[in-house]
Amino acid sequence: MSSILMVSLLSACGGNGNAGGSTPEPQASAAATEAAGTNAQPATDSGTVDTSQPVTLKMIFVGPKPVDYDLVFGEINKKLKEKINATLEAEFLDWSDWAQKYPLKLAANEDFDLIYAANWAGYNDQSLKGGFLELTNELLEKYAPMTWKAMPEVGWGQAKVNGKLYMVPQNRGETVEKLILYREDLRKKYNLPEISSPEAYANYLKTVAEKEKGVTPFVPETGDWKLHNLDRILLKQQNEWNLFDLDLPMGFKLDDPTGKVFNLYETPEFKELVYYYKDLADHNAWSKSALNSKLDHQQEFRAGKTASITHNVGTLGALMTDMREKNSPYELALADINPGKKKSVAVSTQNGVAVHATSKNPERSLMLIDLLQNDKELHDLIMTGITAVHYNPVGDDKYTNAEKNANYTGFSNWGFNSPLNRDNATFPDEANALTDKWENEVYHYPLETFVFDNSKVKTEVANVGNVMLQYGIPLEYGTVKDVDAGLAKLQQQVKAAGIDTIIAEVQRQIDEFLAASGQ
Repeated sequence: MSSILMVSLLSACGGNGNAGGSTPEPQASAAATEAAGTNAQPATDSGTVDTSQPVTLKMIFVGPKPVDYDLVFGEINKKLKEKINATLEAEFLDWSDWAQKYPLKLAANEDFDLIYAANWAGYNDQSLKGGFLELTNELLEKYAPMTWKAMPEVGWGQAKVNGKLYMVPQNRGETVEKLILYREDLRKKYNLPEISSPEAYANYLKTVAEKEKGVTPFVPETGDWKLHNLDRILLKQQNEWNLFDLDLPMGFKLDDPTGKVFNLYETPEFKELVYYYKDLADHNAWSKSALNSKLDHQQEFRAGKTASITHNVGTLGALMTDMREKNSPYELALADINPGKKKSVAVSTQNGVAVHATSKNPERSLMLIDLLQNDKELHDLIMTGITAVHYNPVGDDKYTNAEKNANYTGFSNWGFNSPLNRDNATFPDEANALTDKWENEVYHYPLETFVFDNSKVKTEVANVGNVMLQYGIPLEYGTVKDVDAGLAKLQQQVKAAGIDTIIAEVQRQIDEFLAASGQ
């Protein structure tokens, strides 16, 4: 695998590498929680579903295997055995190479029953390839009755690909806009202005690079996206665009009722951003080896080795909580460098669980999803671990971290997000304030639920992706000496790879979508 493939910074928006337990999100309404049934029991029994034969269900998660996996899953399996005569066995794809392994698991048709699924993890693509079982209304009503009743209709609708459903999506909204977590003590030390704009952030990074030896100003997040976290802030948020496929250089303006798609690489905004990145690289804002770094950006920040990282408010807030509880010597702060810009929320496919198309136990798999999303006892276990070991419950809907909370975190249990999620009672006030502010500013736009079917342009998509890796990412890290020549080369190569064909196909589908929805 080329070193460039290791680059990317973008987040698994569900909160990858979350340091403080399950990713905290906006609190669901009491009505929604009641609908889910806080003490729900499985609606199926041996009279309607035959569970007489014990089964072992294997599920693929993304993220590292928790230290206390055996302990927590042992408790989960005691409950599952009682309720549906099943045992859950998990496999974990680490963040450093999940993006390569995940599609290979499906392509090789390995023997497993369930897999974490998300729009950012290729859900649409894998659905069209036949990797996931189609979930009909009949299957869901019979084998996942609690979920069927609790899930809002819009949640099911957002998860459909070409009118068919291939995952049980999360049943809880979340803010996924990116922001910056930084060392406030360093900002104060050098008497720098508030970090509330791209210019102020650049000033902070350059100052740290110049004056704080042994501290890297910014460490990116490892992964495999071709448009990274800073792009999400400095292209998507700053210009109020939607980059609806993070592996393709195209987008549209949120407030454009026609949804006109454009090539990001040909916009003046992208050119300006590349010069911004080049300036930062020239001033040592990140490591010269950032292109192939495997550093855990959260651990680097925790250890004081980096002055800033990017992620969503839930993950960064959880990291702040954990560091403060462990008496970190550093003063922490969050920066929204695009205040006042339109903010959007995740659709239901931000997190979810799919049944493998060749699962030998699809019925029992759906029963398991139903319980882990809606049974209070099991949901608490899968999301937060064991009481007094990993978390301390505060009422029915909040928790505080227990001593060993770090031993059960950082993997994609968010596939089971529901109104039963507990929120961290010690979540930072500033993170809660941002969440509240953004919730009031959420912008809903006509194409919010649009799903791109790339089946007719697969070759072009693959070719464009390769060009982005070869020519785009080096520009985004400021490693190309002649920016103008590098940008011209990128534009030329991406055209030759077929970006115009892709954009034409996306535009055709958008036009049909808007016409069908009466826009």
